[in-house]
Amino acid sequence: MYNKITKEPIVKVGIATFEKITFSLSNDAKIGNENVRKGNFCAFVQNDMIVLKNTDNETIVTTAKDQINLYQTDKENDFIEISDIEIGINFHWNRREKQRFNGDFVFERTGNKILIINIIALENYITSVISSEMNGNNPEELLKAHAVISRSWLMAQISGKKLDGKQVKNDNETIVWHDREDHDRFDVCADDHCQRYQGITRAYNPNVKKAIAETRGQMLTYNDEICDARFSKCCGGTSEVFETCWQPVHLDYLEKADDFSTDFTKDLTVEENAKEFINSNPDAFCNTNDKELLQKILNDYDFESKNFYRWKVEFSQKELSELINRKSGEDFGEIIDLIPLERGTSARISKLKVVGTKQTKTIGKELEIRRLLSETHLYSSAFTVEKSGEKFILHGAGWGHGVGMCQIGGAVMASQGYKYDEILKHYYKKAEITKLY
Repeated sequence: MYNKITKEPIVKVGIATFEKITFSLSNDAKIGNENVRKGNFCAFVQNDMIVLKNTDNETIVTTAKDQINLYQTDKENDFIEISDIEIGINFHWNRREKQRFNGDFVFERTGNKILIINIIALENYITSVISSEMNGNNPEELLKAHAVISRSWLMAQISGKKLDGKQVKNDNETIVWHDREDHDRFDVCADDHCQRYQGITRAYNPNVKKAIAETRGQMLTYNDEICDARFSKCCGGTSEVFETCWQPVHLDYLEKADDFSTDFTKDLTVEENAKEFINSNPDAFCNTNDKELLQKILNDYDFESKNFYRWKVEFSQKELSELINRKSGEDFGEIIDLIPLERGTSARISKLKVVGTKQTKTIGKELEIRRLLSETHLYSSAFTVEKSGEKFILHGAGWGHGVGMCQIGGAVMASQGYKYDEILKHYYKKAEITKLY
């Protein structure tokens, strides 16, 4: 019940796990019970103990305990800068970068590695999320909408029921979906598995703090519960329902939301309708080639991704066979066909039959399909399969799982003058905005 939340929560964010963490402090701090002057440091595990040294190779802390705590004096302005953080893990924009964080920290030993956890107030966490998920230069109304759904998604996870993934594997099918089942030491991770959190690295635009202040404590609610307000980069014209991608549970506030202005009323779970939709190019909020707008609303690594509303991927039969055999860890032989068996409301495939010369198997759900058919991830599982000689051509629509708010669609709506409550009502039709603290 959301009425238990009466003040701003504190959030534990899992930043990353390192064999050796290299970081710097912008100001004097306290590590455990020791006062430490600002400067450069490294931490690692040696003989089952956490060792912390400065750049002069002087040992600051050595402890047999499984964690040490770092406290910054000014939680708002002091920062820790961590080198070599991996972002976009397993996605096509994967890279490493240096990031800065406010708040307090736990360095926790996990075997011979160290997990770093950032402890921070929820509003500061959300300030980073909306600047990491989208560009801080976005229209203010998009930033407000994103602040509300990012708060909602997180609090739905940590204050309500825990959602677990599932894996069904047998000779005939492999059906897998992923949720937060592996986060038992912290509330949320910092990468796309949950929602992007990159500290104060990109939270530089004053509109970001304004959007946070003006929506402080606001979340989406439905039937006295905080909404699990999922979102993705580009729906491809219409949004997906929750059960296509995750647990077989229908959430009323995550119903199909059309992003296009033209009247396409056909049922996209029907294969022929899905083909017609994906192979067309309907006008939609998220259908934009406006380079100036996209550069304004997307961060640099997302802006590198092109043709996401409608896209095409080609494989030779040999390339596809080698890819599927390697990514699945199974021997399908030569791939003869890819047959969509089930689609969701946005034409995203939730079950795909993979036909090989040595075996045939059904693969699902959407994320598992995207992983199987790419070195990283396909933009989405909304695609059709064209066979031309020894070539397989996938024609696709959208970027991401497609559930909830379409980030690019919402940004375009905001640029056209829609207010944040109108954007939220468009994507979460039955939800209400409720101020909880």
